Amino acid sequence: MTRRRWSLLASAVAGLAILACGGASSSSQPSPNPSPRLSGTLTVLAAASLTGAFTKIGNQFHAANAGLEVKFSFAGTPTLVTQIQQGAPADVFASADQKNMQTVVTGGFNSGAPRIFAHNKLEIAIGAGNPKHITSVSDLANPSIRVDGCAPAVPCGSYATAVLGKAGVKVTPVSQEQDVKSVLSKVSLGEADAGIVYVTDVRSAGKSVAGVQIPDDVNVTADYPIVELKSAQKQAAARAFIDYVLGSQGRKVLKSYGFITVT
Repeated sequence: MTRRRWSLLASAVAGLAILACGGASSSSQPSPNPSPRLSGTLTVLAAASLTGAFTKIGNQFHAANAGLEVKFSFAGTPTLVTQIQQGAPADVFASADQKNMQTVVTGGFNSGAPRIFAHNKLEIAIGAGNPKHITSVSDLANPSIRVDGCAPAVPCGSYATAVLGKAGVKVTPVSQEQDVKSVLSKVSLGEADAGIVYVTDVRSAGKSVAGVQIPDDVNVTADYPIVELKSAQKQAAARAFIDYVLGSQGRKVLKSYGFITVT
């Protein structure tokens, strides 16, 4: 009996030792690998109307990823599409419309599906103080008012054409620009009396221009899609940047610049 008791006691002690070792092994297992540290330079091609908002987003993204530099190229969307088609090195493309983004997708230059991250509206940019007393889209038909605009292939140009068509107004522009910032510049310098631009552009111009609202029944909603490019050298950084734009911090910045954010 004594031998049996000692045998049972030894077995129990051995069992406890095994459990103790098992517990220690379980608690000392390494944690999952952390996300890779982003480094190098991320190149983003973005529509000119995103200049202010994306510059701020880029600064914030860099602050959160100190080893990564974010390099932007802002221009008219068709100009950026041409650069992509010609093989310009870039990681991310943000368009001011769906049509030009579709050109990139059709050409097979994208990696993954584009995602809409913001919307915009149109507004009439006028000189500070409104010297021409412009109050509506119909006033732009007055031949004494010099109206500048984007070229038809540029998103702001096609959107403006849609607005004028809805309003039943015919306008002959004094010139046609390759990006919306050029239209805004002409108005602020007094080289044009008015131009149809984005709400966000009028806001970003400060006191140099004023804005005349366009009613919703003749206005249009601009869609802004973003995508990683197949040529991306910084794939992880490209995806992280896109997620940041679509995330709460990116939406907060976009909203502060007048964009309509996407939930």
